[in-house]
Amino acid sequence: MRGSALLDTTVKTQDPEIPDTRSGAEGGPAPQGLQPFLHDACVTLYAPSFAISHADGQIDGPADGFYHGDSRALSRLTVAVDGTEPAPVRGTLEGADRAAFRSVLRGLGESTADPAVTLRRRRRVTPGNLEETFEADNAGGRHVRFRLVVTAGTDLAAMERVKSGHVLPPVPAGTVVDGLAWSRGTFSVRLTSRTRPTSVDPTAGRLEYEIELAPGATWTAVLHCEAAHEDGDQFPAPAKGTLPWRTPVLSSADRGFDHWLSRSAADLDRLRLTDPQRPADQFLAAGAPWFLTLFGRDSLWAARMLLPLGTGLAAGTLRTLARRQGTKSDPATEEQPGKILHEVRRATQDFDQGFSLPPCYYGTVDATPLWITLLHDAWRWGLAPEQVEQLLPHAESALAWMRDHGDADGDGFLKYVDHTGRGLANQGWKDSGDSIRYGDGRIATAPIALCEVQAYAYEAARGGADLLRAFGRPGADAWEEWAQRLRERFRARFWVEDERGPYPAVALDGEGRPVDSVTSGFGHLLGTGLLDHEESALLAARLGAPDLDSGHGLRTLSSDSVAYNPYGYHIGSIWPHDTAIAVHGLVRAGFPATAASLSAGLLTASGAFDARLPELFAGHGAATDVLPSPYPASCRPQAWAAASSVLVLQSVLGLFADVPGGTLTVAPAFAEAYRPLRVEGLEVAGGRLDIRVDADGTAHVDAPEGLEVRRGHPSPR
Repeated sequence: MRGSALLDTTVKTQDPEIPDTRSGAEGGPAPQGLQPFLHDACVTLYAPSFAISHADGQIDGPADGFYHGDSRALSRLTVAVDGTEPAPVRGTLEGADRAAFRSVLRGLGESTADPAVTLRRRRRVTPGNLEETFEADNAGGRHVRFRLVVTAGTDLAAMERVKSGHVLPPVPAGTVVDGLAWSRGTFSVRLTSRTRPTSVDPTAGRLEYEIELAPGATWTAVLHCEAAHEDGDQFPAPAKGTLPWRTPVLSSADRGFDHWLSRSAADLDRLRLTDPQRPADQFLAAGAPWFLTLFGRDSLWAARMLLPLGTGLAAGTLRTLARRQGTKSDPATEEQPGKILHEVRRATQDFDQGFSLPPCYYGTVDATPLWITLLHDAWRWGLAPEQVEQLLPHAESALAWMRDHGDADGDGFLKYVDHTGRGLANQGWKDSGDSIRYGDGRIATAPIALCEVQAYAYEAARGGADLLRAFGRPGADAWEEWAQRLRERFRARFWVEDERGPYPAVALDGEGRPVDSVTSGFGHLLGTGLLDHEESALLAARLGAPDLDSGHGLRTLSSDSVAYNPYGYHIGSIWPHDTAIAVHGLVRAGFPATAASLSAGLLTASGAFDARLPELFAGHGAATDVLPSPYPASCRPQAWAAASSVLVLQSVLGLFADVPGGTLTVAPAFAEAYRPLRVEGLEVAGGRLDIRVDADGTAHVDAPEGLEVRRGHPSPR
């Protein structure tokens, strides 16, 4: 995203004294050029559309609005009664795409201290549409009369303008029957009322209603906003009834875990988009509001996390990205033959500080190996052989990219550098400009070889070799040898040592020197086969220490580091997907106790965010804060944060599939805190999978026929 959903795409300087360009002023308009805050916002979505409002339902803040396809259709939609804002008493999500807000109209019709007249506002988002229902109810004993005023407006701003905190002038409204309309270029918006307003004022953007309510009476008005691009949606919503995975139901001793999985499944459903070149192929948009589009890294990781629910999403994601796989060398877009893209937008994104990204941007070092590994893992979970075979030419091209282009200087490591001077300075998942630091706080210079990217490349080469051999294609031995050489080089070049012992540097810099900070990247190495057991044990101990394990999840940078900032986007904050990857890696490597601690921290954090974990949150930790603090500009919901719930569940169950080999492993690794546990509606080999773990730890598995269920833990590569 940006990380892969990158929050701070505007920062690309190499100066360690980086100005804060990411936050807005809480409680008022964001200063020009500062990214708006979102932590207290209500977000309802149905990709490619979503709405952001205050917790009381009013839409009038710096990032507030109804959005469609990376454009803001409405920037204001407020309601007032006789010039007075309703007094909010409750706002709540009723689903990923629905919310409801209740307010009291104070002083209206009251004969005692009790409220008499209330206003309920219900919101529903569907692709290209926002529906707002206003319902006034008189529970008092007096007849009341009042004027309700809805005020609407828009700047029709592009998403990157909103994200970078630019304040644009409002677009004048025109009138339509019972409503207002705006347009610019190929983007048009209409707001109409199904209940005829008393008056419509396009200059002020107002719809007014004169209302009379007898005791016990109710008045209702429905407003409908429709937004559309003349040339259609870049990535349309899927057809109804085409969910590409099973929706699991979890019942465990930890109801918070159950709620997290349920809420995540609902959010993931509404983050789905399709490839217009083949609408049957679905993928997950990275997150709302900033990244509701195709992101290579984010979509791949999210699809990989959801493999225990079926291979349909993985197949759609792989094919969507394969159609856009690089075929030529283009420095302006960072495209190279065989490379998997970073992100796709409708138009060029122009930010501040000489930073802009083309509509189709390939500036990512890790999406290509992650694509190969997703294909391999989907095959292991039961993706049909004919579908796998159709994608093997793309896998061979991606493998060739790792060898021929990913290793630009021939030292045997995958690395990146921004050749344009206007793109992302860092092109791994920690892609903010200040994320890769030496232990003394200095920022590393490019080209940079990240530790986790070498693990991805190793795993991709081994997985690619498995695929080539299984389908009778040449090259398997060569790629296994390539992987082994990478493993040896990594051991020789990346390992450094401090007073606590040896560990891998986060990266090698442009001169091949280790960048010696202690980071969450350790978790991405575990279980990939890049490390031996002794090396894995060293990293497991590091991940379980309090400088990384905050008690709410895994810090991206050790709290002992000079550069540590609990609000640093990638230098001290906590990312749920990052923690979940570490949990899974620890289980794969045979260290369930450390995995259990990190998992428990994520569940605590999930409860703090009402089971809708954000893209990231602050890294202060349980030693000082009972509950984690939000990162104010974080996406929420976000695909790989939501999908983390499934990866943690897979890790709790010790669940690993090898459908080509005819086996399924179920070895509950750290399920004690969640027993008794039952999950229904998983999928393997195209069939339903149900698992029950009794209070005494006994596992019962109902798996498709033809699979041998094994209770032992599979050996890492």
